[in-house]
Amino acid sequence: MKKIGFDNEKYITLQSQNIRDRISMFGDKLYMEFGGKLFDDFHASRVLPGFAPDSKVQMLLELKDDAEIVIAINADAIEKNKRRGDLGITYDLDTLRLIDAFRGIGLYVGSVVITCFTGQPLALAFENRLKSLGIKTYRHYPIAEYPSNIPLIVSEEGFGKNDYIETDRKLVIVTAPGPGSGKMATCLSQLYHEHKRGIKAGYAKFETFPIWNIPLKHPVNVAYEAATADLNDVNMIDPFHLEAYGTTTVNYNRDIEIFPVLNSMMEKILGESPYKSPTDMGVNMAGFAICDDDACIDAANQEIIRRYYTALGNVRQGLGEQSEVSKIELLMNQLKISVEDRPVIKAAANKASLTGNPATAIELPNGKIITGKTSSLLGASSSMVLNALKELAGIPDELDLLSPIIIEPIQKMKTEILGNHNPRLHVDEVLIALSICAATSDLASKALDQVKKLKGLEAHSTVILARVDEQTFRKLGVNLTCEPKYQTKKLYHS
Repeated sequence: MKKIGFDNEKYITLQSQNIRDRISMFGDKLYMEFGGKLFDDFHASRVLPGFAPDSKVQMLLELKDDAEIVIAINADAIEKNKRRGDLGITYDLDTLRLIDAFRGIGLYVGSVVITCFTGQPLALAFENRLKSLGIKTYRHYPIAEYPSNIPLIVSEEGFGKNDYIETDRKLVIVTAPGPGSGKMATCLSQLYHEHKRGIKAGYAKFETFPIWNIPLKHPVNVAYEAATADLNDVNMIDPFHLEAYGTTTVNYNRDIEIFPVLNSMMEKILGESPYKSPTDMGVNMAGFAICDDDACIDAANQEIIRRYYTALGNVRQGLGEQSEVSKIELLMNQLKISVEDRPVIKAAANKASLTGNPATAIELPNGKIITGKTSSLLGASSSMVLNALKELAGIPDELDLLSPIIIEPIQKMKTEILGNHNPRLHVDEVLIALSICAATSDLASKALDQVKKLKGLEAHSTVILARVDEQTFRKLGVNLTCEPKYQTKKLYHS
């Protein structure tokens, strides 16, 4: 069983109070940038075991009458069909998902801003789609020499060219589908426009990573660098904070680079800046809620290895750059960790070597590793899931949960009627078959009851899985990695 390393209740209490304190610092309006995933921060829940993915939302619900949400999305991310690694959907689709999710729990979404807009065709199409759905949409544009040329940025030729986002409420939350979406620039642009209109507005940053009051090279902070390898983010000692207070804190390069801009704007708006460093402008109490440092170190190391395999897979599929792989390799070397520290990798490789076909492995809460092999009826992942459920339910391995009588009609439907070439059952099809069998079989029913126990387990495949299997594992909450190779030599893989 994984150890809890993070006190979520303590975190919510501390963070909520600090947000209220920050709101009280300003007058008419506060723009709060929310870094990381607001609605479902799975990265945080993986590296800080005990952190609830919806912690930020739970805090916001206490302020919902005063808050509205603006979602920022980078036009280049739309154009490149950039995907969320944890959900497997593109940023534009995730924007729609987030709007539905926020509305579904009673939070007000005011608008969407498309940042770095230069007329990209897919961004234009997405803008039109938003407008057809009745969602207010705004454009923000690239600024030459950003963030170094402060006089240009804080002028009519800089922020002044951006659309002014009309907001109704005192607390404006600026969030995004992922990093690099332009959240901070959106906030700064709004401060500029509010100042022109005579409205006193402030800015604060809600950021979980890097955690400012743990060491620079703590694995939890290094895992953040691995997660943003495509953005080339680098954790750094905050030089402004060190100079102002003589205290060492951790921040990251983009916040440090942008701080002179923020400082200059604050001075123009308020007469003097309330912040002396990027660390000052953040609201982040996560470090105070770590209750078992060793548990968080272990979890973060595993996340870095998972990110390494994700980067390898992205390169193999033409979705990433080799530089991302190289950066994560460097981070792993710094922490003296390797793929050997992920036991399911070796177990899956050994099974594949014995059978001569793709294999998968999963580590159960008690540390036991269960494998699955490829057969004529089931793919390796489907076999692994059934074997894991049997082990969790205490069902002997030699007993079959699914009879060929059940599997064969499904295969016939797939191949003879639906036109699929692969007759083997995918994970979702196996689970559906198991649920049908559970109506008449006590063994199947007992196994089905174990499905929820798969959440949070570590698994590895010796080949890149079909997207339907990847999506099913995400829904189950299984932390999956794959070797960067396909089962076949075909050029097209679905």
